[in-house]
Amino acid sequence: MSKRYRKSEALLKRALRTIPLGTQTFSKSKTQYPLGSSPYFLTHGQGSHVWDVDGNEYIDFNNALAAITLGYCDPDVTRAVTEQLKEGVIFTLPHPLEVEVAEMITHMVPCAEMVRYGKNGSDATAGAIRVARAHTRRDHVAVCGYHGWQDWYIGSTSRNLGVPKATQALTHKFTYNDLESLHRVFRDHPGEIAAVIMEPVNATDPHPGFLESIRELTTREGALLIFDETITGFRLSNGGAQELYKVTPDLASFGKGVANGYPLSVVAGKAAYMRQMEEVFFSFTFGGEALSLAAAKATLKKLHTKPILKTIKTRGERVLDGVRRLIREEDMDYMVSVSGHPAWSFINFSGAGEYDVSTIKTFFLQEMFARGILLLGTHNMSYAHSPSDVERLLKAYHEVFGMLKHAIQHKDLMDHLHCEPLKPLFQIRS
Repeated sequence: MSKRYRKSEALLKRALRTIPLGTQTFSKSKTQYPLGSSPYFLTHGQGSHVWDVDGNEYIDFNNALAAITLGYCDPDVTRAVTEQLKEGVIFTLPHPLEVEVAEMITHMVPCAEMVRYGKNGSDATAGAIRVARAHTRRDHVAVCGYHGWQDWYIGSTSRNLGVPKATQALTHKFTYNDLESLHRVFRDHPGEIAAVIMEPVNATDPHPGFLESIRELTTREGALLIFDETITGFRLSNGGAQELYKVTPDLASFGKGVANGYPLSVVAGKAAYMRQMEEVFFSFTFGGEALSLAAAKATLKKLHTKPILKTIKTRGERVLDGVRRLIREEDMDYMVSVSGHPAWSFINFSGAGEYDVSTIKTFFLQEMFARGILLLGTHNMSYAHSPSDVERLLKAYHEVFGMLKHAIQHKDLMDHLHCEPLKPLFQIRS
């Protein structure tokens, strides 16, 4: 048992007796965090920092899987939720916040004329797909990116256990920035595609004309275009990636940062399509839960009144520029790169020498965690990240890159691992 993570590992052992994988979220599990070199449980957060059950402090660049945009325990959000808590959480009839937040979203998001709420991003993407199928009277869907756990999408991945083959057959992948791969889906299923759903920004920026061409193609083919903005919404710009790139989808899904980590997701879109939800069944007991709506109202208001996304972008650019400089200085571009938008960027590893990418990434995570940096391979920036947080991140990168390069050159990387390498998992973005 690791001394640094003694309590975390003991709690994980306990959790595994009653919870599959020891947690409710796959991306927070031991499949992602190497056993023996990782924290597993956090107790609290403030601003850009979090603390694990062993008392170790971290600068968090994961930010609850990109759900935190303002920072942990943002005072304005906490105040709004505290006040609403005094009035109640859920009611027999809708609370006025349902209307107020919907109006705010329709004013901010280009495609949004009407709004429905869910709790997770998976709720929203599944709802958007059901609306598209109802409107077009078609069954097949083209997908690009990650769109949640429900059958219609996860059946197209290697994590398809339990998904009926008939459902798997209705979903078809295409490759980001490869327009021909989407044309191929339409050619293979003429007149059958109900929707194209995609993350408008992926691990890389869209090539010039890529999103515009998809917009034209879906219109021509009679399919709906759905942007999954679960991560990009209220992060890349106040109106999401669709506002940033000036390409308006028919429908869009939002989640994560819309309420700074409180459980709320959104299906938004043109009224002509959204009115399908008067017949399509998309209904939740907790869809109008008032604490999350109060958090959303405070978050969206703050996006209007403070330089939230400008600050996030500036800090994120400093991260990207700094990491690229370190890669050049260490002459490591053959095995590591960075990509993506400054607000949501990726560090990408390749195999090097006799070591595969999983072994290299395991060592990287081990050493970053030990230096008080919590991340998994993305920089999910928040308004709370300070210039000193960024400098600490870059200092850790400098040290770990040097160690990694030396170990690969001397072929002794395994001697420096305190745990078994992670096993490769299914790729969700391409």
